[in-house]
Amino acid sequence: MNRTLLIGYGNPDREDDGVAWHILRALVIKMGLPAPASYEDDFPQNAQVDFAFSLQLTPEMAEEISAYKYVCFLDAHTGAIPEPVRLIDVESDFQRSPFTHHLTPQSLISICETLYKSKPYAALLSVRGYQFLFSRQLSEETLALVPEAVDLIWEWLGARKILEG
Repeated sequence: MNRTLLIGYGNPDREDDGVAWHILRALVIKMGLPAPASYEDDFPQNAQVDFAFSLQLTPEMAEEISAYKYVCFLDAHTGAIPEPVRLIDVESDFQRSPFTHHLTPQSLISICETLYKSKPYAALLSVRGYQFLFSRQLSEETLALVPEAVDLIWEWLGARKILEG
């Protein structure tokens, strides 16, 4: 249980909602790995970090996530968070949602803890999205935030001595 999972989620067909995929792709490139050309393609894996991308978080992910020591979730936010790019710790906290297709990282970690008796150290990187129309391109404003997001995750990985160096 020493591996790390970086899991992005969002809809890449809805502009900035897909920013997590762009961040993961930029991280893969920074690590010198072959980058996927499209969100339909798999991310490469290496000895320290696994990459995953999904349209949304689901309860079924808890089993896989519970096997990791570290997990960092990546997602877009719509401005309710004051910072354009923010990295926070995620605590285990099951949160009821009025939406049938909405699961938070906190709830997913709670499921890991409850069902699998494992609670990975988790964080959430959230990046401000500005446009959510039908396009696979990021808005200029969100695209400009990707390097800062990559640097924050790079520091997060380094602080946990995940990257060989």
